[in-house]
Amino acid sequence: MTPETHPTAPEAALPTIRRLPDTLVNQIAAGEVVDRPASVVKELVENAIDAGAERVSILLREGGKALIQVEDDGHGMDAEGMRLALERHATSKLPEGDLVRIEKLGFRGEALPSIASVARLSLTSRTAGADNGWSLRVEGGETVFDGPASANPGTVIEVSDLFYAVPARLKFLKGEQAEASACLDIVRRLALAHPTVSFDMQHNARRTLALPGCSDAGDRVHDVMGADFAANSREIRRERDGLVLRGWAGLPTYNRANSLSQFLFVNGRPVRDRQLSGVIRAAYRPVLAPDRHPVVLLWLDVPPDAVDVNVHPAKSEVRFRQAGEVRALLIDGLRRGIVEGGFSASSHLTGGVLDRLQSGLEPSAGAQPPAAGRPALRGDYSHRAHHPSAAQQASWAQAFAPAARVAEPGAAVTPGNGAPPENSADEIDPGAFPLGAAKAQLHANYIVAETEGGFVIVDQHAAHERLVLERMKTQRELKSVERQALLVPEVVHLDPASAERLEEAADVLAEAGLVIEPFGDGTVVVQETPAVLGQPDCQKLVTDLAEELAGWEQAFSLQERLDRVLATAACHGSVRSGRRLSGAEMNQLLRDMEATPLAGQCNHGRPTYVQLSLEDLEALFERR
Repeated sequence: MTPETHPTAPEAALPTIRRLPDTLVNQIAAGEVVDRPASVVKELVENAIDAGAERVSILLREGGKALIQVEDDGHGMDAEGMRLALERHATSKLPEGDLVRIEKLGFRGEALPSIASVARLSLTSRTAGADNGWSLRVEGGETVFDGPASANPGTVIEVSDLFYAVPARLKFLKGEQAEASACLDIVRRLALAHPTVSFDMQHNARRTLALPGCSDAGDRVHDVMGADFAANSREIRRERDGLVLRGWAGLPTYNRANSLSQFLFVNGRPVRDRQLSGVIRAAYRPVLAPDRHPVVLLWLDVPPDAVDVNVHPAKSEVRFRQAGEVRALLIDGLRRGIVEGGFSASSHLTGGVLDRLQSGLEPSAGAQPPAAGRPALRGDYSHRAHHPSAAQQASWAQAFAPAARVAEPGAAVTPGNGAPPENSADEIDPGAFPLGAAKAQLHANYIVAETEGGFVIVDQHAAHERLVLERMKTQRELKSVERQALLVPEVVHLDPASAERLEEAADVLAEAGLVIEPFGDGTVVVQETPAVLGQPDCQKLVTDLAEELAGWEQAFSLQERLDRVLATAACHGSVRSGRRLSGAEMNQLLRDMEATPLAGQCNHGRPTYVQLSLEDLEALFERR
């Protein structure tokens, strides 16, 4: 029997590799370089700056979706240069093809052809010595006009109908105002990086930015960031191994809910680098709440061959050859700037207090009428007092006795140099000290002090918590942590995991002055405690430390671990809410705050005091 035969199926056609059309290639590149109007503004303004412009004007319509126009007075281009500028990878910024020492903002030669492939682009330019200018118009990657035009020296680029060639991109754009705000943010960052260049920006015929060129970077910072930032920041400048850091570090209490107010520049290039942002958070970690972000303005100058800016398509991220040195320089510079802020707290706290007070004068819509026989209260206030033990009250009395006073990090701790003033509160001249003279204590928690021009309100627990922490840090730096042995070692019962964490951290805890030994079956015994804490509640202290250890990350350095241990311990050694203080004790607290760095915020980043002027007070009563 003859085997049945079947027809052979035709072989599947193999895919053919082919070269993509230039227009499609440019649109693919545009997906990396141009994702929204702000990206176009960034590329065009950077080109203007690279061209040596002294004046840059930006005009937007409909958030940049309808029109983006950038005009500059730079050196301009001739006709041949303009045609080359619209070709991929054509640039004048790498004369020797050297990707190692990049000193210009743009260098890939991708921006203009990428933009022209997804929008309608008009390019008009004239060099200083030319009799007339030249103009090119490109739509969807195709040139529709190429000829002479009347023009001033410099360049004008118009980008209209953005993404008309790839309409699917439009649905990813945000609203008109959000896109305009993103464009404004880009220009503000470039303006900070180049203070000598004047910038003018309009959106829908309304001027949104006008910055004259200036020789002093501080003037540009004031114009862009505002007087509020100038009043709540400290200038910093540090140098190390060829690296230069300069700028302004905001006070810890002058913070934001996000990192949009962090301005970083590397060799004049604005960057938004997650690693650098992480370094900034690490520098502020001891003085800032985890959910808040500092406001900083930093210029980092490094040798061009020590940084790679060709990491991200938008050139917004960088990679350093000496990453460890850069991290150390940033942390050292920022922390020195924070410390130089002394006991200052942000002045913007005053405005927030006034707003709350004034809003409290009007009854809220959902407010309940006061109970019979009870007076109506202005605003909404609740207070939960902590009830101290007799041992704690004794330790607080010791804390406010003649004691160590921290003048600056590393200063010697000398008993007696922080003794309470002998004069009573009424005899102290309010103008003799920055934080004035204590006049009253409210709700056994807040100290009211009169100053020369107004008054301050101090959170006694938050303030003393910072004082205790700085004393402990100073003793640790001097290798002179004072311990006190317990007459009867205290046994603390924990779950096995917590006890194990404490045993593993025993060396770190001992360096902070707390000696803990294992006692078996999830139990530890406290042998010694830091003397500056007085007589702490060991059960609560050890339990809280065990919880703190559970949140430690493996990447934490020994310094960071010690700081966290000390912060937790300081909270237990500070005067609590509900503790009545004498006039001498209150004034001693004020004097110690004045002599202690970072006393403007507690260990968790909250303010320790607010200051109101006499004018603020009179405004509340409508006397002004």
